[in-house]
Amino acid sequence: MSTDTSAKAAFLRAIRTAVTDTSEAAQIPHDYALRDERQRSAIVEQFIERLEDYKAHVDRADPATLTSTIADACERYGIQRLVLPADAPAEWLPAGVLVMRDAPALSYAALDGCDAILTGCALAIAQTGTIVLDGGVRQGRRALSLIPDRHICVVFEDQVVGIVPEGIAQLSLTSARPMTFISGPSATSDIELSRVEGVHGPRTLHVILVSAMVDA
Repeated sequence: MSTDTSAKAAFLRAIRTAVTDTSEAAQIPHDYALRDERQRSAIVEQFIERLEDYKAHVDRADPATLTSTIADACERYGIQRLVLPADAPAEWLPAGVLVMRDAPALSYAALDGCDAILTGCALAIAQTGTIVLDGGVRQGRRALSLIPDRHICVVFEDQVVGIVPEGIAQLSLTSARPMTFISGPSATSDIELSRVEGVHGPRTLHVILVSAMVDA
């Protein structure tokens, strides 16, 4: 028997032994929490803390002050050209800013040339400070949140869930579309751990957290 054949036989014996000697896999417990039972105020405050820890800017607003809060955010960044999804409410349109609705769909060059994008979201998760977009109401297509350099996102408090399993369960019931999970501004680190922002998405995330839902 040649050396190659002998080595092959030994290799196959080792595989057969490994396969036949396996014991039954241990059961993985699924006793983790499925819902956050804390008070809403604690959940919302944790969401804000996580966002700020990720270097996102957070403003608080209510339905009556939402328009002026959006306008203040535009003034803060010197925004002159603002892209909105086609179904964004009229109440979101700030005065003194060129509003570009994505209808018909703007070119990638036009999106790259705007100053910011303003969207809503599908939901948010306090535990990880994550905002989820699924292309639904007030969100527009995925490119809107990936190309512009600044993302202003309106999040209503009743869209904030406490923990990840709770958020995933809710998303599985309401959406089958591709989703974008946003935890702070786009950032990455090189081999020396030097943080670089805006590599694969907006370098600035500005969240406006609204105390109650308003009609579209």
